[in-house]
Parts: sequence; structure tokens; C-alpha cells
Amino acid sequence: MSLIKQSLAFLLVLISLTVISCTRAGINKSDTDKRTDALLSRMTLDEKIGQMSQLDRGFFADEEQLKQAVREGRCGSLLNYLGVEDVNGIQKIAVEESRLGIPIIIGRDVIHGFRTVFPIPLGMAASWNPEIVREAFRISAFEAS
Repeated sequence: MSLIKQSLAFLLVLISLTVISCTRAGINKSDTDKRTDALLSRMTLDEKIGQMSQLDRGFFADEEQLKQAVREGRCGSLLNYLGVEDVNGIQKIAVEESRLGIPIIIGRDVIHGFRTVFPIPLGMAASWNPEIVREAFRISAFEAS
């Protein structure tokens, strides 16, 4: 099975499991819509913009500025924010110290490796060797986890 077919199959399984889980939990679209609408109606324009902002540590002069931005809802996602203690600390600030308690999304840019750097995806595709590509992403996933 090609990598694209495997990815699509995985995505379909994930969507199916999500729908089944929500159905079993008694969550239906109207409940989710109501909660979403209620939260959005309470948000300021700045908080809405903040939720769409993905920043990284380098954007701020120091750690306290970053924490203040999270408290004020000016940052909905952090990219490449590493370390269990740091991530748990910033998440605690987002949930317990911000006005609406919205958890922050933590993302990592591991598109061509984490500690071990591999060629960009276009370069890997040019190898025409799916096994090498699969191994590079296995290593990247292991290192990032």
C-alpha cells in the first residue's frame, strides 16, 4: 500500500474513532456548537486574534513576556517550546491564569528531523526510496517524543 493510501486510511480511521467516541460520550454537534458559540461570544477581538497566533520563544524578549502574553490570551499556540517542566508550566498559566482558561497548543516543527537533521521532504522524495523516508521519520518521531 502506498504511503498516501496508508495516510488516507489512517485519517479515515481517526475520524471514525472520533465520531464514535463523541457519540458514546453523548456529545452531539449541537452541544459542541453551543459551547463553541458561548465561548466565542465571551472572547474579545484580541483574544480571538491571540488564538490564531502561533509564536515561539524568540518572539519575546524574555520568558516573563511570553507568560504575560499567555495570561492575556495573546498567544494560542507555541512552536518548538520544549521541556516537560516548561510546557507544563506554560499550560498551567494558560488554563489557570488566563481569563477564559483555554489550553495552549504546543507544536514542534519536525518536518526534516529533530535532533538528527534529514533532507527536506522534497529531497527525501527525490530519493525514490520510501523505506529511507519511513526510517527518517521514525527516527524523527522517536527523538521528538
